[in-house]
Amino acid sequence: MGETVERAFGEAVKEQNLNVAGYPRFEPQESEGADADFQFAATFEVYPDVKIGDLSAVEVEKPLLEVSDAEVDKTIDILRRQRTRYDRVEREAADEDRVIIDFKGTIDGVAFAGGTAENYAFLLGKGQMLPEFEAGIRGMKEGETRTVEVSFPADYHGKDVAGKTAQFEITLKNVAAAQLPEVDEQFAQSLGIEGGDVAKMREQVKAKLSREVRNRLKARVKENVLNALVEVAPIELPKALVSIETARLHENAQSDMKARGIDPKQMPFPAEMFEEQAKRRVHLGLVLAELVDANDLKAKPEQVKALIEDMAQNYENPSEVVAWYYADKKRLANVESMALEDGVVDFVLGKAKVVEKAVAFDELMGQQG
Repeated sequence: MGETVERAFGEAVKEQNLNVAGYPRFEPQESEGADADFQFAATFEVYPDVKIGDLSAVEVEKPLLEVSDAEVDKTIDILRRQRTRYDRVEREAADEDRVIIDFKGTIDGVAFAGGTAENYAFLLGKGQMLPEFEAGIRGMKEGETRTVEVSFPADYHGKDVAGKTAQFEITLKNVAAAQLPEVDEQFAQSLGIEGGDVAKMREQVKAKLSREVRNRLKARVKENVLNALVEVAPIELPKALVSIETARLHENAQSDMKARGIDPKQMPFPAEMFEEQAKRRVHLGLVLAELVDANDLKAKPEQVKALIEDMAQNYENPSEVVAWYYADKKRLANVESMALEDGVVDFVLGKAKVVEKAVAFDELMGQQG
C-alpha cells in the first residue's frame, strides 16, 4: 500500500507540475461503501518562486589591499617571533619576559581549587593572568617571594572564586628575555631557502603573502555579494528544507566533536542553535540556483584549471597536486562548484554598484597591530 500511495502521489505531483520541498505527510481519508477506492490526503510544501530584484540597484563593497614592503616586513617579523628563543637574565622581571613561578592562592586562609601551581611559565604583560597578579610579579627578581592580593571579577569563569579576593604567595624561579633571530642567511635557511639568500626569501614571502591576501579579499567580496543577494531576493522559506538543513548542520557538528575526541553526549547542544545558519544556507541555495539557471552560468574549464593551479602553489610539488585533482571526478566536481560560485560573484559584480574601499593589512589578516 505504501508503494501504491507513493506512486499515486508522484503521478499527481507530476500532473500538477509541482516541485515538492521536503517530505509529504500522508493521511488516509474515509471512503463510502465497501468497494470504494482507497483515498488519502497529502500535505507538503513546494519550492517557492524565486524573484531576484534589480541587481543594478545593489551596492557591494569591494575591499582593496596591495602588498608592499611594509606588509612583507610585518610578516617576516611574525616569522621571527614564532622562532623566539628565551635566555635567562639576572634582572627584575618586565613585560615581554617569560617568567617561571610557583604560587599558592588562599581565600580567607583556605586554599582553593586551581589556585596552586609549581614551575608555571607564562609571558608577562600579555594578559595571560589577571592584571593584579601580573602587576605583583613586575619588578621581582629570581628567588624572590611576594604575597599579592588579587580580586577576581564577578563574571570570572571560575564560579567558586568569582567576586572574591585571594592572597597569592608567589615565588619567582626564572626570568628569561626574548631573543629574536636576526634576518640573515641562517634565518632564511630555517624557512627552507636554499643557500640562505635573504632577497629570495623576501620574494617568496611576498608571493605567499600576496596569494593569501588575494584569497582573503576574494572571500570578503564573496560574502558581501551573498549578503546582497539575500537582501535583494526575499523568500518565504519552506520549513521542511530549513528543518532538513538544521538537522544536517547539527549532525556535522556532532561528527566534528567526535573527530576531536569529544563525546557529544557529554556536551549536548540543541539542534535549534543551527536554525538561523540553516535559514541563510537554504535562502542562498534557492537564490543561487535561480541565478545560475536564469543566466545559464557555468564553470568554465579554464576557471577550474586556474583555481586548481592556485591551490597547488601551497604545496611542495604543485604538478602532483594538479594531477591529484584531475584524477578524481568528485574532487574535480568540488572545484567546479567553487568556480561556479566565483562566476556568480563576477556576474553580480558586473551588475551591481561596486564601491571600492581600502582595508588595513592587520584588519584583513586578523592581527592585533
